[in-house]
Amino acid sequence: MPKSDLTELAGRLERDLGDPHDPTSRMPYTRVLEHDEHEDHPYEFVHLLQRWGALDYSLPRAQGGKAGDMEIAFNLTRLVARRDPTTATAFIITSLSFLPAWVAGTDAQKRTLVDSIRRGNRYAWGLSEPQYDSDLAANEVTAEKTDGGYLLTGKKWLVGNGSVAGGLSVYARTDPRGGPGGYSVFVLDKRQTPAGAVNDLPRERMHGLRGLDVSGFRLDRVFVPDSALLGREGQGLEIALKTSQTAGTLISGIALSAVDTGLRVTLDFTEGRTALGRTVSDAPYSRRQLTECFADLMVADAVSLGAVRALQVVPEQTGVWSSVVKYFVPTLLERTFTQLNVVLGARFCLRDHPHYAIHQKMLRDLPVATFADGNAVGNLRNIALRLEGLLTTAATADQGLLDEAGERAAVLFGIDRRLPLYRPWDQQLNNLGRDDALLAAPAALVRLRRLAADAKPDERDRLIRAAATAEQLLAGADSLRERVTSLKDSLGSEYGQSAELFDLAKEYCLLHAAAACVHTHVHSAAALEEPLPSGALLLLQMERIRRHLRPHEAVTDAGVVNDVMRVLRHLYRKNQLFSYWQFPLAERGDLRAAGL
Repeated sequence: MPKSDLTELAGRLERDLGDPHDPTSRMPYTRVLEHDEHEDHPYEFVHLLQRWGALDYSLPRAQGGKAGDMEIAFNLTRLVARRDPTTATAFIITSLSFLPAWVAGTDAQKRTLVDSIRRGNRYAWGLSEPQYDSDLAANEVTAEKTDGGYLLTGKKWLVGNGSVAGGLSVYARTDPRGGPGGYSVFVLDKRQTPAGAVNDLPRERMHGLRGLDVSGFRLDRVFVPDSALLGREGQGLEIALKTSQTAGTLISGIALSAVDTGLRVTLDFTEGRTALGRTVSDAPYSRRQLTECFADLMVADAVSLGAVRALQVVPEQTGVWSSVVKYFVPTLLERTFTQLNVVLGARFCLRDHPHYAIHQKMLRDLPVATFADGNAVGNLRNIALRLEGLLTTAATADQGLLDEAGERAAVLFGIDRRLPLYRPWDQQLNNLGRDDALLAAPAALVRLRRLAADAKPDERDRLIRAAATAEQLLAGADSLRERVTSLKDSLGSEYGQSAELFDLAKEYCLLHAAAACVHTHVHSAAALEEPLPSGALLLLQMERIRRHLRPHEAVTDAGVVNDVMRVLRHLYRKNQLFSYWQFPLAERGDLRAAGL
């Protein structure tokens, strides 16, 4: 969808949902917090979004939905999640449960499911089990072949929408021996099963997402016809992993939304409160904290922009991109939220305040992005196992490969560039050792320096310094490759599961993030609106990434921080999303009426 059309669609959803601080709006924080306090499932908000048609943008156009670009669903979910991550999660689970069919289902299967979902039926994805969690190669729910179909038996646990869903996608063992080809995926309508065949498990109480139905179900020789099988028998592991690549990428948007709201609420305080004759925002220490949190959020935004678009531009690379975004974004933003709490002070833990109470809910809800559809350790492992190949390719790529990567990077990070149709079946599980963000980074640095040469003096200085810092960070790929080789030589068969390798995988995520920020700046520059792109922001982004490696060394000064604060204030006062998308948000009411 063109940027202008997506901006209009996002603005329409925002206007229809209204100012969340206004108790009379359609999705106000007051009601969100009531649901949270009472641990009530947000039926009213899910139904509201269903009637609005938001779910259509997560379902394929070819079978009756409106989806072609995953970034539409990603961004609409962000706008919902900035009000309530619980509602956003409950809502998106249905579309994520449809993904196995999108990956491997027939046209008829997809049409049946899309029609069911559009009529208001909810679905759940029965994947994890009590004994094995996300170890998909050990699952024990069985699908026993019988005349005309299969008999499903076993228990699924920690399933989102597990009790409220009428339909299920179920991952089950079809070969008693298990193994990579021993699992399949089936679609099941609970309403068409005999009484007692499907038993809902008790709902689990959660620290965050308190209102979400996280439960499970037990199957007792439930018959499903052959037509319920998605793809081929034995294709289940492939389907589940491809589904997780997309799901993990989309879910990272919930972390972005939580920090957007937390930062906005904190600014409501710092912009409206004075101390020693100036606003709290203008106190040097507070200003530095606010701009660093904003820079972190924009780093995560750039990484997410590329990862979401990678699902369509480079589906063969999504095993890397999805793992980086799923590990890096929530982990980074959990730390960012802790920094925000310092600025907001005691108000961050208030549960009843009419304005600040939403902050503590966002703090509790954010971690869902860390563990849902693949936890941080699993995603780090995915990166670790590919690390040697990725770094070797980056070091030895010929000019032809670099040029191809550069052309794709322009689409991956060009916010106004059209995307090819989403084709999840083209995703690959075994990456050939390519990451276009890293491969195209040297060319992006050349473009960045060209932009600097044409910029005004202050902006030129910021861009030159940002390019130098980014180049220093990206040069670390050579050292990283040498350390990977040395570790492999020293540990032998223990190499693949070593804690040291996981640390090196974390470092790779920093290289990818630095490249993503540079790419977003150079490839989206023409499509962004003032005050973006910003050389000062890019420089602070590079410093924030660099501090993971050198925590006490700065590359910015007060002048850079002041320039970034001007960017942040502009987005805040113009009421735009803290994102390169700069979506217009619902008009805000008088903050003083909220007791500020």
